[in-house]
Amino acid sequence: MSEQPDLTEVTQILSKQYAKRQHEHVSLGGGLRLVIFFGIFGLFCGLGLIVGGPLALPLIATLGFIVALWASRILRVAAQWERGVVLRLGKLHKIDGPGVMYIFPVMDNVRFVDTRTLTLDIPHQQVITKDNVPVNVDGVLFFRVDDPEKAVTTVQDYRFAISQYAQASLRDVIGGMSLDELLSERDQIQASIEQMVEAHSTSWGIHIDSIRLLDINMPEDLKRMMSRQASAEREKRATITKAEGDRDAALNLAAAATTMATSPGAMQLRTLQTLDGLGSSPSNTVILAVPVEVMEAINALKGDKK
Repeated sequence: MSEQPDLTEVTQILSKQYAKRQHEHVSLGGGLRLVIFFGIFGLFCGLGLIVGGPLALPLIATLGFIVALWASRILRVAAQWERGVVLRLGKLHKIDGPGVMYIFPVMDNVRFVDTRTLTLDIPHQQVITKDNVPVNVDGVLFFRVDDPEKAVTTVQDYRFAISQYAQASLRDVIGGMSLDELLSERDQIQASIEQMVEAHSTSWGIHIDSIRLLDINMPEDLKRMMSRQASAEREKRATITKAEGDRDAALNLAAAATTMATSPGAMQLRTLQTLDGLGSSPSNTVILAVPVEVMEAINALKGDKK
């Protein structure tokens, strides 16, 4: 049976893949170097035929090939968004670009740096929150190189370094927060991680534009419990709202009864309004067993006896 890879090893491999430089330098001087190579090589071959004749042609052609190859490697072209960090005999010589650059083989070595806004994925990180809840969090990091010299000379691989530091900062920030804070304070978490990474990346010549959390995964049983809790909260609010509506209706009915009791004709008007609401259909027949006037007279007699 084959052994299953450890989760930590898989995370490290993915982190290196995410931080790997992809198409850092766009070769724009290939055509120019070919023109220089064939131009110098053809010139030497022509001079060999004219000056030395057929016997000296192989020697002159070989010399011309070496010179043309060396001369063609002098010119390098940097794109508008690229800067070239030139090391001459191991020491920093200059920061060149964009455009045509003169790099002398053997003596010089150039490292091209992309100054556009770059993107790095922060792979899934399993973090234990402050209230001991395991969550998987991933995100994305946006940054750019402001100082190519520092990015090349102060850190071995600035992409990999930024990726690793962002992962460590994400673990530190989320590990100090509870699950409820993690779900409700996403903007604060992103700002805290950005500040931590920016504090160290500045010395590397790198500016952090922003850090965004993409996904927060929790255990399935915890998701079900949170769903039940949310459902219970909604039912609680619905019950409270209905009870408040019943209370307001009762208060309004009590106020209406008080108004009708203090107004002599209020009950009669209410009765007539009710009859009008029944409609004029022949199928509706209303019979008043005791007219309203009789009820008022009886109430008046009761009042006189008192």
